[in-house]
Amino acid sequence: MLKILLVDDEGMVSDVLQQILSRLGHHVEIASGGNEGLRMFDSRTYDLVITDILMPGIDGRSVALHIRKSNRPYTPIIGISGTPWLLEEEIFDSVIPKPFRIQALTNAISNAMKEGLTPRTLPIPRFSPHEALR
Repeated sequence: MLKILLVDDEGMVSDVLQQILSRLGHHVEIASGGNEGLRMFDSRTYDLVITDILMPGIDGRSVALHIRKSNRPYTPIIGISGTPWLLEEEIFDSVIPKPFRIQALTNAISNAMKEGLTPRTLPIPRFSPHEALR
């Protein structure tokens, strides 16, 4: 069983993912956006973070960069996005394009947990997804 932080500004998506992950035996805590996600990550310990990418305010890429620069930089991170082509995937252990099947999520979790245990190099930020949309 993993302790998972799920960061998503869409309540319906969060609720469905929480139900799925809970049925798979995981403990899921939901953050309703990037700000809350950062606060929760900084105050608690998680085995895995799953974050939506495009959110108002602090987006999923910023959440991932914060984690990579924290004292727990090897925490596995899965990004979920309807626009995965706008991402620099180096900061994520996996990116799943929306919509996705449950099997894609479980495969990403399995792979992220294996890869998240190894050191990684932080990428040099080139752009944010919000800048690419302007």
